[in-house]
Amino acid sequence: MKQLTLIAGFLLTVCSINAQTSAKPKPEFTGKIPPKQLIAKRTTQKIVIDGELNDEAWKDASIATDFVEFRPTVGAPEDAAAKTVTYIMYSDDGIYFGGYVHERSKDSIATELKGRDGFGNNDFIGLILDTYKDNLNGFEYFITPLNEQWDAKVAPNPNGNQEDFSWNAVWQSGAKIHEDGWSFEMFIPYGAIRFGKKEVQDWGINITRRRQKTGQQFMWSPIDPTVNGFLTQEGYWNGLTNIKPPIRLQFSPYFSTYVNHFPANQPGIKNTTTQVNGGMDVKYGINQAFTLDATLIPDFGQVQSDNQVLNLTPFEVQFNENRTFFTEGTELFSKGNLFYSRRIGGSPLHLYDVYGQLNSNEKIIRNPTESKLINASKISGRTQKGLGIGVLNAITKAQHATIENINSKEQRTIETDPLTNYNILVLDQTLKYNSSISLINTNVMRSGNDYDANVTAGLFSLNDKKNTWNVSGKLAYSQLLGYLPEGKNKNGYNHNLSFGKTSGRLNFNVWQELSDTKYTHRDLGYFTNNNFLDHGFWANYRWIKPKDWYNRIFLNMNGRVSKLFTPFEGIKETYQNASLNFNAEVQSKKLWWIGTFIGFNSKQNDFYEPRATGYYFTRKPSLAIGGWVFSNEAKKYSFSAQVFTRRIFQFYNSQGVDVLTNQTYRFNNKLSVSNRLNFLPRFNNIGFSALDNGTVVFARRKVNTIENILNVKYSFTNMMWLTFRMRHYLSSVDNKEYFTLEKNGLLTANPSFNKNMNRNVNFFNIDMVYTWQFAPGSFLNVVWKNSIFTQDSFIEQNYFKNFGNTLESDQNNNLSLKVIYFLDYLQLKRKPKHS
Repeated sequence: MKQLTLIAGFLLTVCSINAQTSAKPKPEFTGKIPPKQLIAKRTTQKIVIDGELNDEAWKDASIATDFVEFRPTVGAPEDAAAKTVTYIMYSDDGIYFGGYVHERSKDSIATELKGRDGFGNNDFIGLILDTYKDNLNGFEYFITPLNEQWDAKVAPNPNGNQEDFSWNAVWQSGAKIHEDGWSFEMFIPYGAIRFGKKEVQDWGINITRRRQKTGQQFMWSPIDPTVNGFLTQEGYWNGLTNIKPPIRLQFSPYFSTYVNHFPANQPGIKNTTTQVNGGMDVKYGINQAFTLDATLIPDFGQVQSDNQVLNLTPFEVQFNENRTFFTEGTELFSKGNLFYSRRIGGSPLHLYDVYGQLNSNEKIIRNPTESKLINASKISGRTQKGLGIGVLNAITKAQHATIENINSKEQRTIETDPLTNYNILVLDQTLKYNSSISLINTNVMRSGNDYDANVTAGLFSLNDKKNTWNVSGKLAYSQLLGYLPEGKNKNGYNHNLSFGKTSGRLNFNVWQELSDTKYTHRDLGYFTNNNFLDHGFWANYRWIKPKDWYNRIFLNMNGRVSKLFTPFEGIKETYQNASLNFNAEVQSKKLWWIGTFIGFNSKQNDFYEPRATGYYFTRKPSLAIGGWVFSNEAKKYSFSAQVFTRRIFQFYNSQGVDVLTNQTYRFNNKLSVSNRLNFLPRFNNIGFSALDNGTVVFARRKVNTIENILNVKYSFTNMMWLTFRMRHYLSSVDNKEYFTLEKNGLLTANPSFNKNMNRNVNFFNIDMVYTWQFAPGSFLNVVWKNSIFTQDSFIEQNYFKNFGNTLESDQNNNLSLKVIYFLDYLQLKRKPKHS
């Protein structure tokens, strides 16, 4: 019955998408000067995309020139020796965009081969299209002098426009470097854009240019950085006539094979295993504005290894999402912060319950730590009336642990995760003056007797006519269906409200967030805790006009105070914490960033660190100071250094230090090496250690964490590159003294606790990836992964000995090959007029 309800809702959504066909009125221009205009010109001539600009058709194109500096000197004209001249036109098949980017000499051009979607140390030029002319949504296409591409989708954000660079489209480009600059050509097929069906269309447009060595960025339509949103300051491309959205049907079948080796050296378990996979990604344009993306029998085995850490906090670690399907084009699903895609295919619901169901003569043979994704699909887009619709659905298969009788060798299975369906529905309506309202629903349905989860939230972001003031908020209601005894539901409530100024040199925001004791969005979102009432503010002031010694200065201040919404059982305290922070940052004329920070935390009552009901831990006030410096990234050698320290005025004066460094050296535009080294010692750190027969045991300890990451990148061509990433993470916990946490939040000595709770944890990973883009949208990847995990109670004080011991431990090695081939229905059906 649950599945039928889901299917019916899915079909109704698709039907409503196809019903949206009416036109959207033109938005008002709110800038101080009239927007620039271009007349759209059509071509029927053949154009070779090689970066040369020698085809006759370019003579009839619209010309966009007279660029204006965006940063650091806002409003300044281009240097006469470094002019930008661009051309744009359209055809029956797509958009042609080309130009000549003048420079003083060839040596003035910044180039680095970085691979698809890698910014690198590059000059670039980019085309920004607002096809619905709503000042909220857009598409961006960038090219470098070495003809490397990246692209992005632009979505609305309360603080302006948000760029999603994980979005990818398939389009063509060419570039060529000359003695006095570089030239480029792009062809963007209509299949790589979304737009309406009106016979005559006017689009928003802007063009941006970056000069990396001088730190300058220019815009064709001037941008004032103190105004909220860069699409609100776009120019217009008027009169595109009789362009028809094409059939958008694209397939990306894949084939992959894996060889894995781990020296288990146990009877019945193979040290070396192999695997062969096949599947397909499908992209289909339902209509002119909406796209269906589906991944059938997905394979994510080649994604970058997670940055695993030793987690001493009471909350789970939030990992980055590296699976392309869940990062590309998901801006709608991120609204309201209710969706954490790692929940899909994550840890089974009852992963650890197995250990409590073992008999004395049984052992665990197999207990999968991840659920298997069967398939996933998403629909997203926006109608001409500004209604954005997003639907995401994914199914994971049931997982089972295998238990074996030690004596009889009989095996049985325990279900650790049921067949599960994950679903998200988003409705996002844009309004006047860069405003919007949204409705989000997340739903998790599980087969069998496990509970289901549902969260519904309404969002609003309203700006005034001058796009200066904003009021926004969220109201959310959560349900855990069948979670409580007798199958009753657990229902919770959450809201946040904010008011602020979003344009001008001085911006600020005041906010409130409340959550009752039953609210949660953990089943499909990242969630730490509920039961709070928080108030806060932030403010910033900026100087953006360069002076004698600086380009820009930013001053920021923020503060918050938190209390429990409802007291915990047996605890009278409701106050949690309060903080106040200041920071300042300046960009020098040498393009260095230098900043400083100071922060104060008041006394804190921590209700979560004890990991036991009826307890809280009181921390004394603390003071933090720090600073950072980032050198000019356009140089061959660049570095950054950040140093912070916090002193907690506890009876042992706990102190933490963070030293974060990063160095990059570019040997040439093909080879670069970078190293990130993080050193995070904690002296006299006070924290939870164990639960001992009902006693909450805390420890005074030295926690030492070192993270060392080496990255090497070599590009053979702009279509073929090799990356090497090595990460070693070491974290040790050396307990010096144990305490008992009392009910009043204070600690008393516990000399009788004599368990060894010391920990020495190492994670070591290598990700080496060879990539060849052998055709547009088509890739061959060869990946070698090496991983080591060690854990011990003995703490080796010498870092290099510890590292050597780690390398001598058992290693998991994985070698894989994956081929993805891009097929476009239109290309298969007919040959285009360009080359």
